[in-house]
Amino acid sequence: MSIELITLAFFGALLFFLVLGLPLTFVLGGVSVIFLYFTWGIDSFYLVASQIWGTMESFTLVAIPLFVFMAMVLERTGVANSLYRMMYLWWGGTRGGLAIGTVFICAVFAAMCGISGAAVVAMGTIALPSMLERGYDKSMALGAINIGGGLGILIPPSIIMILYSLITGVSVGQMFAAGVFPGLLLVVLVAIYILVRCYFQPELAPALPPEDRASWAEKFRSLGAVLLPILIVVMVLGSIMLGITTPTEAAAMGVLGALISAAVYRKFTWALIRDASLRTFSLTGMIMWILFAAHAFSAAYQSMDAQAMIEGWMEMIPGGPWGTIIAMQVILFLMAMVLDPVGIMLITLPVFMPIVESLGFDPIWFGILFVINMEIGYMTPPFGFNLFYLKGVVPPSITMQDIYRSVLPYVMVGIVGLAIIMMFPQIATWLPGYVF
Repeated sequence: MSIELITLAFFGALLFFLVLGLPLTFVLGGVSVIFLYFTWGIDSFYLVASQIWGTMESFTLVAIPLFVFMAMVLERTGVANSLYRMMYLWWGGTRGGLAIGTVFICAVFAAMCGISGAAVVAMGTIALPSMLERGYDKSMALGAINIGGGLGILIPPSIIMILYSLITGVSVGQMFAAGVFPGLLLVVLVAIYILVRCYFQPELAPALPPEDRASWAEKFRSLGAVLLPILIVVMVLGSIMLGITTPTEAAAMGVLGALISAAVYRKFTWALIRDASLRTFSLTGMIMWILFAAHAFSAAYQSMDAQAMIEGWMEMIPGGPWGTIIAMQVILFLMAMVLDPVGIMLITLPVFMPIVESLGFDPIWFGILFVINMEIGYMTPPFGFNLFYLKGVVPPSITMQDIYRSVLPYVMVGIVGLAIIMMFPQIATWLPGYVF
């Protein structure tokens, strides 16, 4: 059977079982194992097992349950309430200030815990009612929370970046460093969008009336809310950047910071540790199956000798190497509308990475482009995760259609940020080169 027919049958089988509604991880791993058996025979299973064994021995893998546990603890500490009060006092007097402050808080959350859902749920519960009560347009408020929550996978530490590193073999520390400036760039772009739109349409996000604004003394007292988050960020990112710890050791430092926060806010209880541990075990088990599926898919893909065929197809794309990169971004963007980021990673990275490296592009830079696409995917209809996280905490008067409409301008802001980083790769590559 020709390579084309085998490849078509392989990806056709994947699509068929996905349409049936089966979990992507098990579909990808199961179909890959079956195709390995019929192409290489039973000996191919030893290849998959040896690859998985090598991954299981990776010290970096320990960082995943640590970062997940840190996020589970921080969700319940009360840090978000204190941060929102501080932001409310400082930014409330500016048109659109509460929306900008919400994005800022989401960025701080991202720098502490590395997942998206925590910030979306926290701000949907705390910030959204406050903004709506103050006369904010619901689309402005909902969109700010959605894009802010997506920063959780771009601003380090990021679970998605760790998985990207494990699958592609690039440095986790370099990926973390590469995400800093792109993350800040997107925060700035969102703030500019909100300020400019509120300048021309002040009714969308009115400033607080003078009598409701805080005094300077109240503002400075509220700054104490950022001390613990800054401590956690310094313990995690600062220790990595200064070369004191590896990313895995920094994850342990982050757990310590989260436990200190829980103690300070008087939430450090046995129930907190138990619930956070159980959720961490569940998510970590899922991630282990994800890594198995990734290795099985990679081995099956290589066994079909499909890489040369895919590269030949990519060479037919007009525009040369940059045309190929742009085509990859379009594919990732479209896939992010219907699949979760980990599933996209499993399907695309074994195919894309050899092509990216053969074209001479930096895999760290491409990794940031990949993560930004996944961030946009978190808020892109119809199946963006943040859309459903937010729907679970908004008032009944806000419909799913309201949430869908709210994200469209912010998706465009994310695409502008992606284009800027494509045109100026140094935004992503300078800090990793300088630090490492």
